[in-house]
Amino acid sequence: MEQQVPYVSVVDPIGPAIERVKTVLFRPFDLGRWFIIGFCAWLAQLGDPGGGGGGNGSRHEINRGDIRHEFDHAREYVVNNLDWLIPMAAVAAAVFIGVWLLLLWISSHGRFMFLYCVAQNKAEVKAPWYRFRQAANSLFAFRAVVGLITLAAAIVPFLIGGIIVAATSATIGFNVLSVMGIVAAVMYFIAVMIVAASISKFTKDFVVPIMYLHTGSSVRAWQILLDLMSANAARFVLYILVQIAIAIAIGAMLMASVCCTCCCAACLFALPYIGTVLLLPVHVFGRSYSLYYLAQYGPQFNAFELSPGATAANP
Repeated sequence: MEQQVPYVSVVDPIGPAIERVKTVLFRPFDLGRWFIIGFCAWLAQLGDPGGGGGGNGSRHEINRGDIRHEFDHAREYVVNNLDWLIPMAAVAAAVFIGVWLLLLWISSHGRFMFLYCVAQNKAEVKAPWYRFRQAANSLFAFRAVVGLITLAAAIVPFLIGGIIVAATSATIGFNVLSVMGIVAAVMYFIAVMIVAASISKFTKDFVVPIMYLHTGSSVRAWQILLDLMSANAARFVLYILVQIAIAIAIGAMLMASVCCTCCCAACLFALPYIGTVLLLPVHVFGRSYSLYYLAQYGPQFNAFELSPGATAANP
């Protein structure tokens, strides 16, 4: 069981993290080095979620008979076309999951590669890819399982709720119970996303460095982290709050740069890989900040002073 460390600050790592950015990227400035480290950072971000959309319908009154008619028509269409709808849906799902798993596997390697570049102040691709392939495969398996569980936990209630709402709307009309069901499904979805985002955040910020240092599996690294968090719960909550504040500050600076360049900067930031290279100081700062914060819990967690795998025995 990890003991509580006498002093841990969420502010102190900011200064060293900024200095790390200067050391890695500007002392000296080397454009080729930026592109190499930026490539590792880009790989580490592959498969991150994003997207959105919306729309509205025409303004007219829909009565219960219209809803029932549309529902029956849609059900009849699906039933009459199951022979090709099911295979098409299965192929689409298989392709989606396959691409997602591929990106997840690559990004799992990329996270160790980028951490290695920042911690060791090196610009290498091949060496860390092969050096950490076993740890990256373990990380990939963990992230894949968590991702699939999250997907099932988020989608299944919506499918069940959608069927119930559609059925009740077609029979007794859209009522208070339907609204309550939708609100409950949305709140449940938000709760699932918060839990998934927290697991992803702690995995990226702390589990990967622990695996990097102790060459263990992702499950073992999580056990070490949970022991540490159980003795320092309030500190890790404060860490998340400060991370949110830092993200807001960085977002404000990026928004200012976009406004000052008449959105030209936004177009460049949106370009795959190029955007990551341009924002590399932000990525190096974020990676360095979490490493310096973790290092405060003891020398066995200091990725800057220890060689990868040097403390594999008992962290």
